[in-house]
Amino acid sequence: MVERLSRYWWLFALRGLLAVLFGVALIVWPGIGLGILVLLFGAYALVDGVFAMVHAFGSNDVRHRWAHVIEGIVGIAAGVVTFAWPGITALVLLYVIAAWAIVTGVLELIAAFRLRAHIENELWLGLGGVLSILFGLFLFVAPGAGALAVIWIIAAYAILFGITLIALAFRLRGVGSRAGTGVVA
Repeated sequence: MVERLSRYWWLFALRGLLAVLFGVALIVWPGIGLGILVLLFGAYALVDGVFAMVHAFGSNDVRHRWAHVIEGIVGIAAGVVTFAWPGITALVLLYVIAAWAIVTGVLELIAAFRLRAHIENELWLGLGGVLSILFGLFLFVAPGAGALAVIWIIAAYAILFGITLIALAFRLRGVGSRAGTGVVA
């Protein structure tokens, strides 16, 4: 499992980089309209879902594929729903983002517990999962928060989650090079 993950460390890094860039874009343009937020979120969720699917089918390990397939389907579905109804209200958008974050977080936690059996003291993927779940729960509990506050929360979440994925990617890259998988550290 670690050998397969270490071969695709760059997918985790790319997903993390996209998340960080998404968060930074929201901070740089805090007055962004809800319509632009809808498009940015839709694009991010869609691309993240596609990368999760590429990861799922990039290996022959069928036992662990289901979690990545579900994560990919949820991301792609969130992106498609967002683009199909661009006039979506802020409240519905928040619920879509909240549900997506919770499902992604639960699946990341499952993957993190499995990864712990192969990488000692691994916590980055689990931390990303916890952040996703907490973010999703916050949006469900406080949906009436102002649009600007939500944009800042989404930006902070995206940056933190992206950093955790990038940290995991470099950890996997290092483990792969030590295991002799041909990955250069």
